[in-house]
Amino acid sequence: MFITEALRFSILALRANPVRSLLTALGMLIGNASVILVVTISLTGRDYILEQIQGIGSNMIFAYYDVGGGTSVRSEADFIKGDDVKAVREQLAGRILAATGIMTNYDRMVIGGREEDVAVIGSDEYYRTVRNLVMLSGSFLDANDVQLRQKVALLTEKLAKRLYGNPRDAIGQTIKVHSLQFTVTGVFKERVESFGQTELNAETILIPISVLRYFTTVEKIDPMYVQVRSPREVEPVTQSVRRILESRHRQGARYRVENLTAILDAAENVALILRLVLILVSAIALIISGIGIMNIMLVTVTERTREIGVRMAVGASRHEILAQFLTEAVVISLAGGLLGILVGIAVPLSVSYFVENIRIPVSREAVAVAFTISLLVGVVFGMLPASRASKLNPTEALRYE
Repeated sequence: MFITEALRFSILALRANPVRSLLTALGMLIGNASVILVVTISLTGRDYILEQIQGIGSNMIFAYYDVGGGTSVRSEADFIKGDDVKAVREQLAGRILAATGIMTNYDRMVIGGREEDVAVIGSDEYYRTVRNLVMLSGSFLDANDVQLRQKVALLTEKLAKRLYGNPRDAIGQTIKVHSLQFTVTGVFKERVESFGQTELNAETILIPISVLRYFTTVEKIDPMYVQVRSPREVEPVTQSVRRILESRHRQGARYRVENLTAILDAAENVALILRLVLILVSAIALIISGIGIMNIMLVTVTERTREIGVRMAVGASRHEILAQFLTEAVVISLAGGLLGILVGIAVPLSVSYFVENIRIPVSREAVAVAFTISLLVGVVFGMLPASRASKLNPTEALRYE
């Protein structure tokens, strides 16, 4: 009953000055909304970066020939070869999903009435698995296409649209690559856009690597991709791939064998630092709000000195007076905090109504922290005014005008 009574008196007192109560709670509203929004921004940024990396292949390892001494003939021998890719598949069979190699060439095609340079890459049936490619129409390369050196080709989505207007219309068409006729059997795209930072440009033709080999003077796999089964195996397999390559080539030849773990870690660290900085700024806003609550409550105690004297005269204890004013401070803080939480949740959720296929996560931990901080701010910054009210002398309080 005591708590209910204190809460009722607090609400009546706040309703007596609605504008002042609202303005006092406004600081908590802004502070709590900021806490939730900044954590949401941080999580969304981190998730976006991780999604992009995972779309490329978070468990992916890539290797290429770096630097080798000696003559140019010896350097050419140090390039990664198709046999190196097979060796990796055989020796790491239980630890990887797939391994593939890429060879790149260029040819000129007539597109839109003019000749343009187009990237022609060669790979095998494992390329789709390793690079997380999405088939838009038709079918991907299979083992027979590679082994039998079939003259089949796949086009990137943009190239198919420029040539035929629609990915489906490209299937069955013939294109000329290095003066040979190839039948288009599929149209694909990257699951996550790499913006030309990989071997795949917006306009690329993919053919069996066994066919492309005839159009190159030197066999050079650049890069070799390996998709690892488990994230825990990424680092050990990276070292194993390096050892395999170095063991199959002359001493002194150097190979860059890397993975995306460092980028993933960097993304996590950036998100953490961003979150800490933004939370610090929001915490400052909450502290300022708490100071505002304390200031208003001190004014309230002064204004209601006579009321406090009357209550003490009719039997209210100092503990009850302290509880009443502390409850008022907590109510103001929680009211503003809860409104701030609602705003902080509503903004991310409303985005999905305006932009399709976008989901912004709201952190439950951030909501819990915001609510807890609201409660603590009310208690901490309301304690001084409540304590001052409880220590008033009843006789002097009754004389106060």
